[in-house]
Amino acid sequence: MATFKAVVVEKTDAGQTVRLTDFDEKDLMDGDVTVAIEYSTLNYKDGLALTGKSPVVRRFPMIAGIDFAGTVESSSHPSWKPGDKVVLNGWGLGETHLGAYAEKARVKGDWLVRLPAKMSAREAMAIGTAGYTAMLSVLALERSGMTPARGSIVVTGAAGGVGSVAVALLAKLGYHVIASTGRPSEVDYLKRLGAAEVIDRKELTGQPRALSKERWAGAIDAVGSTTLANVLSMTRYGGVVTACGLAGGMDLPTTVAPFILRGVSLIGIDSVMCPLPLRQEAWRRLETDLDRGKIESMTSELGLSDVIDAGPRILAGEVRGRIVVKVR
Repeated sequence: MATFKAVVVEKTDAGQTVRLTDFDEKDLMDGDVTVAIEYSTLNYKDGLALTGKSPVVRRFPMIAGIDFAGTVESSSHPSWKPGDKVVLNGWGLGETHLGAYAEKARVKGDWLVRLPAKMSAREAMAIGTAGYTAMLSVLALERSGMTPARGSIVVTGAAGGVGSVAVALLAKLGYHVIASTGRPSEVDYLKRLGAAEVIDRKELTGQPRALSKERWAGAIDAVGSTTLANVLSMTRYGGVVTACGLAGGMDLPTTVAPFILRGVSLIGIDSVMCPLPLRQEAWRRLETDLDRGKIESMTSELGLSDVIDAGPRILAGEVRGRIVVKVR
């Protein structure tokens, strides 16, 4: 096709505009693999890009969408051939490289991961970058020696995309999961995912102390700011905390006390430029260690024409679990 449907972000003197439009294939960026996109998803970063609330988009016009699953249409890359099923997360997609809210993308073959054999394109995007980031966090905890026997793990922003998958993953792996949320209506939902306890996020939003009572062995934090500072102050001696989000802000109002008096480790999780071998390991583990029935229960679906209006809702914390975007 000469043109295809795409959600395009443009910048004018009056500000940012976003619209579903026809995009000319000749205007795709350089790459050695062209993919027919089947599904994408709605992540927090997509909400920022669609609303312009943060300078996520760094070239205009930009096709939004930071991840996709689809089928290779053509390739000059040695690892890929037409018909291959692939997944892409990050690498600047939807930020500096034309993204996933489109029926077609041209990308570098080195960015692609093979879709797991027992996973459909829709299932992969029900997991999406949020779930892949949650898996990277779990892998980081495991590499640091964290096991279920060490104690409980708290997950912040637990009803969101990263948090929901993190709760489901940790529970299936045998951890005692404490889910933190600001939405009391989601308690039953989080317990169905496997949370053993649910706490109000207000317990983590007060003025952080240098050290507070030890409450958990580790954490997956998707919120940042004061929440992360409080989590660190409440982590037991030798505990491990992963930081993978900034829904609460980019600042970190803490002290060195958790690190030098309790030996707590803080590990940053980057899903955008993550090396290929670690990406492949994450998707292998997602295929085997995630209850996809639970993921389906937390997933809703939108069409490409609906995604623009959904952007503000994810920023407002009104989205539970995962949203897949059916592109074709």
